[in-house]
Amino acid sequence: MYPEPVRVPMGLPPFARITVAIDGSKMGELALDLAIDLARRYQSDLAVIAVAPLQQVFVSSAEPWVPTEVPEAETNYYRGIIDKAVKKAQTAGVANSTGTCMEGVVVDEIIAHVEKHPTDLLVLGSRGLSTAKRLLLGSVSDAVSHHVTCPVLIARAPVSAGG
Repeated sequence: MYPEPVRVPMGLPPFARITVAIDGSKMGELALDLAIDLARRYQSDLAVIAVAPLQQVFVSSAEPWVPTEVPEAETNYYRGIIDKAVKKAQTAGVANSTGTCMEGVVVDEIIAHVEKHPTDLLVLGSRGLSTAKRLLLGSVSDAVSHHVTCPVLIARAPVSAGG
C-alpha cells in the first residue's frame, strides 16, 4: 500500500525529524499526508502540531485587542485532530510519531515550537488566499516561513488539468 523507504543519496540533507502543522482543513490534511510520506521515505521521526487559536477581542483604540482564553471545546477539537493524525501516521508505518496541541497566536506558537524543538523540515498547508485576503488577513505559512531557520515545505492543492 505504501512505498518502501528509500535510502537518502549522498550529499542530500537527511530529514531525521519532520514537523507538520495541521488545522483540520483540506490543506492541513494534504500537509499531513505529505509529511507522513516523507517521514516513511526518510525513516524520520514525525512531530504533528496544532494550535487552538486565541480569538481577538477588540476593546478600544488605546488597547486594540485583548487575548482571551481558548474555549475548552476549541482546545478539545484540536487535540482530537492531533490524536487522529498521530494514529494515521503510526498506521502508515511512521512508528515514532508524536503530537502536541498548543493554545495561542497560531504563527507565534508554531515558530516558538520549532525554536524549542528543532526540526529538519517543517511542513505546512497553504490556505490559498487571494492577494486581497492575504493582505488583509495575512498568511500563516508565509509568516512562519519567513521566521523559522529550518527548510519549510508548503503543501498546495494540485493544479487541475483544465487550468
